[in-house]
Amino acid sequence: MSTVSRPPRIVSGIISRLPVAVDRTVRRLAVLSLVGQTVLVVTGGAVRLTASGLGCPTWPRCSEASLVNTPEAGIHGVIEFGNRLLTFALAAVAVLMLVYLWNLRKERRDLFLLAVGLLASIPAQAVIGGISVLTQLNPWVVGLHFLVSMGLVVLATLLVNRAYGRSGRFRTAELPALPGAARPVMTAVALFSAIAVCLGVVVTGAGPHAGDADAPRNDLDWDLFSHIHAVPAYLVTAGALFALFLVVGGRIRGPFRSAVFLLLGVTVLQAVIGFTQYYNGIPALLVGFHMLGAALLMSAATNSADLARHSPVK
Repeated sequence: MSTVSRPPRIVSGIISRLPVAVDRTVRRLAVLSLVGQTVLVVTGGAVRLTASGLGCPTWPRCSEASLVNTPEAGIHGVIEFGNRLLTFALAAVAVLMLVYLWNLRKERRDLFLLAVGLLASIPAQAVIGGISVLTQLNPWVVGLHFLVSMGLVVLATLLVNRAYGRSGRFRTAELPALPGAARPVMTAVALFSAIAVCLGVVVTGAGPHAGDADAPRNDLDWDLFSHIHAVPAYLVTAGALFALFLVVGGRIRGPFRSAVFLLLGVTVLQAVIGFTQYYNGIPALLVGFHMLGAALLMSAATNSADLARHSPVK
Protein backbone atom coordinates (compact mmCIF):
# COMPACT_ATOMS: atom_id res chain seq x y z
CA MET A 1 0.00 0.00 0.00
CA SER A 2 2.83 2.39 0.84
CA THR A 3 4.40 1.82 -2.59
CA VAL A 4 1.14 2.69 -4.32
CA SER A 5 0.59 5.87 -2.30
CA ARG A 6 4.16 7.19 -2.64
CA PRO A 7 3.92 8.76 -6.13
CA PRO A 8 0.86 10.90 -5.24
CA ARG A 9 2.60 12.13 -2.09
CA ILE A 10 5.70 13.04 -4.10
CA VAL A 11 3.61 14.88 -6.66
CA SER A 12 1.58 16.70 -4.04
CA GLY A 13 4.79 17.64 -2.26
CA ILE A 14 6.18 19.18 -5.45
CA ILE A 15 2.92 21.00 -6.13
CA SER A 16 2.87 22.40 -2.60
CA ARG A 17 6.24 24.03 -3.23
CA LEU A 18 5.16 25.74 -6.44
CA PRO A 19 4.29 29.45 -6.24
CA VAL A 20 0.76 30.58 -5.47
CA ALA A 21 1.44 34.07 -6.82
CA VAL A 22 3.39 35.40 -9.79
CA ASP A 23 6.94 35.58 -8.50
CA ARG A 24 10.41 36.40 -9.79
CA THR A 25 10.89 32.93 -11.31
CA VAL A 26 7.70 33.18 -13.37
CA ARG A 27 8.72 36.61 -14.63
CA ARG A 28 12.21 35.42 -15.51
CA LEU A 29 10.80 32.44 -17.41
CA ALA A 30 8.52 34.80 -19.35
CA VAL A 31 11.48 36.97 -20.33
CA LEU A 32 13.50 33.87 -21.20
CA SER A 33 10.67 32.73 -23.48
CA LEU A 34 10.73 36.03 -25.35
CA VAL A 35 14.52 36.05 -25.64
CA GLY A 36 14.52 32.41 -26.75
CA GLN A 37 11.92 32.96 -29.46
CA THR A 38 13.91 35.93 -30.76
CA VAL A 39 17.15 33.94 -30.75
CA LEU A 40 15.35 31.16 -32.66
CA VAL A 41 14.57 33.68 -35.41
CA VAL A 42 18.27 34.61 -35.57
CA THR A 43 19.48 31.01 -35.68
CA GLY A 44 16.85 30.18 -38.29
CA GLY A 45 18.17 33.09 -40.32
CA ALA A 46 21.71 31.77 -39.92
CA VAL A 47 20.58 28.41 -41.29
CA ARG A 48 19.14 30.07 -44.35
CA LEU A 49 21.85 32.67 -44.97
CA THR A 50 24.72 30.18 -44.69
CA ALA A 51 23.00 27.78 -47.12
CA SER A 52 22.65 25.24 -44.30
CA GLY A 53 18.96 24.54 -44.82
CA LEU A 54 19.73 20.97 -45.87
CA GLY A 55 22.66 20.50 -43.49
CA CYS A 56 20.42 17.82 -42.00
CA PRO A 57 18.90 16.44 -45.22
CA THR A 58 16.22 14.30 -43.55
CA TRP A 59 13.65 14.67 -40.77
CA PRO A 60 13.17 13.86 -37.93
CA ARG A 61 16.65 12.33 -38.17
CA CYS A 62 19.55 14.56 -39.18
CA SER A 63 20.61 11.99 -41.75
CA GLU A 64 19.47 8.54 -42.84
CA ALA A 65 22.04 6.94 -40.55
CA SER A 66 22.03 9.30 -37.55
CA LEU A 67 19.56 11.11 -35.33
CA VAL A 68 22.20 13.78 -34.61
CA ASN A 69 24.67 15.72 -36.68
CA THR A 70 27.71 13.83 -37.99
CA PRO A 71 31.16 15.19 -38.97
CA GLU A 72 30.45 14.32 -42.61
CA ALA A 73 27.80 17.05 -42.73
CA GLY A 74 30.40 19.71 -41.97
CA ILE A 75 29.59 23.19 -40.73
CA HIS A 76 26.20 23.19 -42.47
CA GLY A 77 25.13 20.21 -40.40
CA VAL A 78 26.32 21.88 -37.20
CA ILE A 79 24.31 25.03 -37.95
CA GLU A 80 21.13 23.21 -38.94
CA PHE A 81 21.23 20.71 -36.08
CA GLY A 82 22.03 23.51 -33.62
CA ASN A 83 18.87 25.28 -34.70
CA ARG A 84 16.91 22.09 -34.11
CA LEU A 85 18.40 21.70 -30.64
CA LEU A 86 17.30 25.23 -29.69
CA THR A 87 13.71 24.08 -30.16
CA PHE A 88 14.19 21.57 -27.34
CA ALA A 89 15.57 24.32 -25.09
CA LEU A 90 12.47 26.42 -25.76
CA ALA A 91 10.28 23.42 -25.03
CA ALA A 92 12.01 23.01 -21.67
CA VAL A 93 11.39 26.67 -20.84
CA ALA A 94 7.71 26.32 -21.81
CA VAL A 95 7.30 23.20 -19.68
CA LEU A 96 8.95 24.92 -16.72
CA MET A 97 6.61 27.87 -17.12
CA LEU A 98 3.57 25.57 -17.05
CA VAL A 99 4.92 23.77 -13.99
CA TYR A 100 5.50 27.00 -12.10
CA LEU A 101 2.04 28.25 -13.07
CA TRP A 102 0.27 25.04 -12.05
CA ASN A 103 -1.11 26.41 -8.79
CA LEU A 104 -2.17 29.55 -10.67
CA ARG A 105 -3.78 27.81 -13.63
CA LYS A 106 -7.28 28.96 -12.61
CA GLU A 107 -6.52 32.29 -10.99
CA ARG A 108 -4.08 33.38 -13.71
CA ARG A 109 -5.66 31.63 -16.65
CA ASP A 110 -4.28 34.36 -18.93
CA LEU A 111 -0.69 33.39 -18.17
CA PHE A 112 -1.40 29.67 -18.24
CA LEU A 113 -3.08 29.75 -21.67
CA LEU A 114 -0.26 31.84 -23.16
CA ALA A 115 2.25 29.33 -21.80
CA VAL A 116 0.20 26.45 -23.23
CA GLY A 117 0.18 28.20 -26.61
CA LEU A 118 3.95 28.59 -26.58
CA LEU A 119 4.45 24.93 -25.68
CA ALA A 120 1.88 23.63 -28.18
CA SER A 121 3.50 25.59 -30.99
CA ILE A 122 6.88 23.90 -30.58
CA PRO A 123 5.88 20.51 -32.06
CA ALA A 124 3.98 22.42 -34.75
CA GLN A 125 7.15 24.34 -35.60
CA ALA A 126 9.11 21.10 -35.67
CA VAL A 127 6.65 19.57 -38.12
CA ILE A 128 6.71 22.64 -40.38
CA GLY A 129 10.49 22.63 -40.26
CA GLY A 130 10.48 18.96 -41.18
CA ILE A 131 8.14 19.59 -44.12
CA SER A 132 10.44 22.38 -45.34
CA VAL A 133 13.36 19.92 -45.35
CA LEU A 134 11.35 17.14 -47.01
CA THR A 135 10.15 19.58 -49.71
CA GLN A 136 13.74 20.71 -50.36
CA LEU A 137 13.12 24.13 -48.78
CA ASN A 138 9.95 25.10 -50.57
CA PRO A 139 9.89 28.90 -50.10
CA TRP A 140 6.25 29.01 -48.99
CA VAL A 141 6.80 26.36 -46.31
CA VAL A 142 9.99 28.06 -45.15
CA GLY A 143 8.07 31.34 -45.04
CA LEU A 144 5.34 29.74 -42.93
CA HIS A 145 8.05 28.51 -40.54
CA PHE A 146 9.22 32.12 -40.11
CA LEU A 147 5.70 33.51 -39.68
CA VAL A 148 4.91 31.04 -36.91
CA SER A 149 8.07 32.26 -35.16
CA MET A 150 6.74 35.81 -35.44
CA GLY A 151 3.48 34.69 -33.88
CA LEU A 152 5.41 33.13 -31.00
CA VAL A 153 7.28 36.39 -30.45
CA VAL A 154 3.88 38.09 -30.12
CA LEU A 155 2.66 35.49 -27.59
CA ALA A 156 5.89 35.74 -25.59
CA THR A 157 5.62 39.55 -25.51
CA LEU A 158 2.08 39.33 -24.14
CA LEU A 159 3.30 36.77 -21.60
CA VAL A 160 5.97 39.19 -20.36
CA ASN A 161 3.49 42.06 -20.09
CA ARG A 162 1.00 39.93 -18.15
CA ALA A 163 3.68 38.45 -15.87
CA TYR A 164 4.95 41.92 -14.96
CA GLY A 165 1.44 43.30 -14.48
CA ARG A 166 1.85 45.82 -17.30
CA SER A 167 -1.46 44.88 -18.96
CA GLY A 168 -4.45 42.57 -18.65
CA ARG A 169 -7.00 42.01 -15.91
CA PHE A 170 -4.32 41.78 -13.24
CA ARG A 171 -2.53 44.97 -14.18
CA THR A 172 -0.52 46.50 -11.35
CA ALA A 173 1.44 49.11 -13.32
CA GLU A 174 0.18 52.69 -13.27
CA LEU A 175 -0.77 53.59 -16.83
CA PRO A 176 -1.64 57.24 -17.54
CA ALA A 177 -4.72 58.13 -19.54
CA LEU A 178 -4.08 58.30 -23.28
CA PRO A 179 -5.78 60.34 -26.01
CA GLY A 180 -8.63 58.51 -27.70
CA ALA A 181 -6.62 58.18 -30.93
CA ALA A 182 -3.82 56.21 -29.28
CA ARG A 183 -5.60 52.86 -29.14
CA PRO A 184 -6.73 52.62 -32.81
CA VAL A 185 -3.41 54.02 -34.04
CA MET A 186 -1.34 51.48 -32.11
CA THR A 187 -3.66 48.67 -33.20
CA ALA A 188 -3.15 49.77 -36.81
CA VAL A 189 0.62 49.90 -36.27
CA ALA A 190 0.60 46.31 -35.00
CA LEU A 191 -1.53 45.22 -37.96
CA PHE A 192 0.67 46.95 -40.54
CA SER A 193 3.77 45.51 -38.85
CA ALA A 194 2.34 42.03 -39.34
CA ILE A 195 1.50 42.81 -42.99
CA ALA A 196 5.03 44.13 -43.57
CA VAL A 197 6.50 40.95 -42.11
CA CYS A 198 4.24 38.75 -44.27
CA LEU A 199 5.24 40.64 -47.41
CA GLY A 200 8.85 40.44 -46.32
CA VAL A 201 8.50 36.65 -46.40
CA VAL A 202 7.30 36.88 -50.00
CA VAL A 203 10.26 39.10 -50.90
CA THR A 204 12.70 36.70 -49.24
CA GLY A 205 11.13 33.78 -51.10
CA ALA A 206 11.92 35.56 -54.37
CA GLY A 207 15.42 36.64 -53.35
CA PRO A 208 18.81 34.98 -53.52
CA HIS A 209 19.02 33.50 -50.00
CA ALA A 210 17.20 30.19 -50.36
CA GLY A 211 18.95 28.15 -47.68
CA ASP A 212 20.55 25.89 -50.28
CA ALA A 213 22.00 26.42 -53.76
CA ASP A 214 19.41 24.13 -55.33
CA ALA A 215 16.37 25.25 -53.33
CA PRO A 216 13.41 26.54 -55.39
CA ARG A 217 12.29 30.17 -55.46
CA ASN A 218 8.71 31.46 -55.65
CA ASP A 219 9.38 33.02 -59.10
CA LEU A 220 7.79 36.35 -58.18
CA ASP A 221 9.22 39.73 -59.15
CA TRP A 222 11.60 40.44 -56.26
CA ASP A 223 11.98 44.14 -57.03
CA LEU A 224 8.23 44.72 -57.35
CA PHE A 225 7.41 42.98 -54.09
CA SER A 226 10.23 44.83 -52.35
CA HIS A 227 8.41 48.07 -53.13
CA ILE A 228 5.05 46.60 -52.09
CA HIS A 229 6.64 45.40 -48.86
CA ALA A 230 7.77 48.97 -48.16
CA VAL A 231 4.21 50.39 -48.17
CA PRO A 232 3.05 48.96 -44.80
CA ALA A 233 6.51 49.73 -43.43
CA TYR A 234 5.94 53.41 -44.28
CA LEU A 235 2.56 53.25 -42.54
CA VAL A 236 4.18 51.75 -39.43
CA THR A 237 6.68 54.61 -39.40
CA ALA A 238 3.89 57.17 -39.78
CA GLY A 239 1.95 55.57 -36.93
CA ALA A 240 5.01 55.51 -34.69
CA LEU A 241 5.70 59.20 -35.40
CA PHE A 242 2.07 60.06 -34.63
CA ALA A 243 2.30 58.14 -31.36
CA LEU A 244 5.48 60.07 -30.56
CA PHE A 245 3.59 63.31 -31.14
CA LEU A 246 0.87 62.14 -28.75
CA VAL A 247 3.20 61.20 -25.91
CA VAL A 248 5.54 64.19 -26.26
CA GLY A 249 2.82 66.74 -26.91
CA GLY A 250 0.64 65.31 -24.16
CA ARG A 251 3.58 64.90 -21.77
CA ILE A 252 2.61 61.29 -21.21
CA ARG A 253 4.96 59.36 -18.96
CA GLY A 254 5.27 55.74 -17.94
CA PRO A 255 5.47 52.44 -19.83
CA PHE A 256 3.55 53.62 -22.90
CA ARG A 257 5.98 56.46 -23.53
CA SER A 258 8.92 54.05 -23.34
CA ALA A 259 7.09 51.63 -25.62
CA VAL A 260 6.58 54.31 -28.27
CA PHE A 261 10.24 55.37 -28.20
CA LEU A 262 11.28 51.72 -28.50
CA LEU A 263 8.87 51.17 -31.39
CA LEU A 264 10.13 54.22 -33.25
CA GLY A 265 13.76 53.22 -32.69
CA VAL A 266 13.19 49.69 -34.03
CA THR A 267 11.18 51.02 -36.98
CA VAL A 268 13.89 53.48 -38.01
CA LEU A 269 16.57 50.82 -37.61
CA GLN A 270 14.59 48.42 -39.80
CA ALA A 271 14.17 51.11 -42.44
CA VAL A 272 17.91 51.85 -42.47
CA ILE A 273 18.79 48.16 -42.77
CA GLY A 274 16.14 47.61 -45.44
CA PHE A 275 17.30 50.48 -47.66
CA THR A 276 20.96 49.60 -47.16
CA GLN A 277 20.52 45.97 -48.14
CA TYR A 278 18.34 46.90 -51.12
CA TYR A 279 20.97 49.21 -52.61
CA ASN A 280 23.93 46.94 -51.81
CA GLY A 281 23.01 43.65 -53.40
CA ILE A 282 21.20 42.00 -50.46
CA PRO A 283 24.25 40.96 -48.40
CA ALA A 284 23.54 38.00 -46.14
CA LEU A 285 24.68 39.72 -42.95
CA LEU A 286 22.24 42.61 -43.42
CA VAL A 287 19.44 40.20 -44.24
CA GLY A 288 20.16 38.47 -40.93
CA PHE A 289 19.93 41.76 -39.06
CA HIS A 290 16.71 42.53 -40.91
CA MET A 291 15.22 39.22 -39.70
CA LEU A 292 16.22 40.08 -36.14
CA GLY A 293 14.68 43.51 -36.67
CA ALA A 294 11.42 41.88 -37.81
CA ALA A 295 11.20 39.98 -34.51
CA LEU A 296 11.99 43.14 -32.54
CA LEU A 297 9.41 45.09 -34.54
CA MET A 298 6.66 42.55 -33.88
CA SER A 299 7.50 42.58 -30.18
CA ALA A 300 7.64 46.38 -29.98
CA ALA A 301 4.41 46.83 -31.94
CA THR A 302 2.63 44.21 -29.82
CA ASN A 303 3.88 45.84 -26.64
CA SER A 304 2.69 49.30 -27.71
CA ALA A 305 -0.72 48.07 -28.85
CA ASP A 306 -1.16 45.99 -25.70
CA LEU A 307 -0.35 48.89 -23.39
CA ALA A 308 -2.60 51.26 -25.35
CA ARG A 309 -5.47 48.77 -25.16
CA HIS A 310 -5.25 48.54 -21.36
CA SER A 311 -4.66 52.22 -20.64
CA PRO A 312 -7.52 54.50 -19.62
CA VAL A 313 -8.71 57.01 -22.20
CA LYS A 314 -8.81 60.76 -21.59
